[in-house]
Amino acid sequence: MSGAPDHLPAAVPSSPGEVLALLRTGAAETRADIARLTGLARSTVSQRVDALIAHGFLAEEADGGSTGGRPPRRLRLRTREHAVAGVDLGASHCRVALMDIGGETLALREDPLSIADGPQAVLGHVERTLRALLEESGRDAGGLQSIGVGVPGPVEFSTGRPVDPPIMPGWHQFPIPEFFADRFGARALVDNDVNVMALAEQRRAFPDTRYLLYIKVGTGIGCGIVADSRLHRGAQGSAGDIGHIRVGDTEDPCRCGNTGCLEAVAGGAALARRLSALGLEATSGSDVVRLVKSGNRDAVRMVREAGRSVGEVLAGLVNFFNPDTVVVGGALAAVHDQLLAGVREAVYRRSHPLATHVLRIEPSRTGENAAAIGAGILAVEHALSPRQVDRVLSGAIR
Repeated sequence: MSGAPDHLPAAVPSSPGEVLALLRTGAAETRADIARLTGLARSTVSQRVDALIAHGFLAEEADGGSTGGRPPRRLRLRTREHAVAGVDLGASHCRVALMDIGGETLALREDPLSIADGPQAVLGHVERTLRALLEESGRDAGGLQSIGVGVPGPVEFSTGRPVDPPIMPGWHQFPIPEFFADRFGARALVDNDVNVMALAEQRRAFPDTRYLLYIKVGTGIGCGIVADSRLHRGAQGSAGDIGHIRVGDTEDPCRCGNTGCLEAVAGGAALARRLSALGLEATSGSDVVRLVKSGNRDAVRMVREAGRSVGEVLAGLVNFFNPDTVVVGGALAAVHDQLLAGVREAVYRRSHPLATHVLRIEPSRTGENAAAIGAGILAVEHALSPRQVDRVLSGAIR
């Protein structure tokens, strides 16, 4: 998994956590590399490295190249000994991924689950699922380093608490991080699901991209923003809430109380309602996808029109933000040929030529597991951040 640039120290690295960051990102491979890059004395480098080895973060092997004499010993990250979890809570599903800190998925489980059942029922299910995955993988719950959670609503990232989430009754200000800390003794990081999807796409599918927009078109519509390879959440964590930008002159009612919102015009639930009014069997975005795949002309037309509406909003974002990659995911992305045709048509028509000169608009490559994997990556990057590694080595709780 590609390392996160935000964990590279800006100043000369000196702490064990900062030394680990050099090794993790490939800047250093041996003790001599560390000494050369940091200017630290060899004895200090040995103290840092020995502490990281003692706490199970590093292994040292005699396989480095040599120009004579004893070959240098190469340092590598011990990945499989440390586990994290990524949790994707959708409107009607729960996915839990158990990963090592190298980013490899060890186990993954998906279950139908309604977010409207409330936090105690939903998080209780997550706890049971995670314990089962740990047991199946032969791992102790006490060895879980951190947990990432993606939820389908606004989140104040600094506290990990949902804030007035429209489709999550009973979740407002619920202390999700504390729930997991009490049961696993691990830090939980909670974010909006589209943010962790954006993280998964940038880290896994488009690692060469520094400026990326991830557009989720499902029941609702949202946008995850990666700027200079970092997630951009805004001042309070609500950046990217494009589903409630007004489009056109429509008066379609939205669940937020306004009319003409993008979500009310182009979201999966809105399309399903229009198809149902035509006498077709459709209650969700999944039904819209089914009808498109079966060749239903009304469904195909509506999805392409929805793509144009999304593209109208996206054109403004492209002009403002100037990304090099736009990724379209969510339930409706399963029929991306029709959806992206409308998106591209509007974006390239309404955006400035310089903003679209190298722009690529692509369907999601991480698919339905994007949020679970992205939440796991969020957990990995926390567990391996210099500050967190130093806390572990100092004996502080995870």
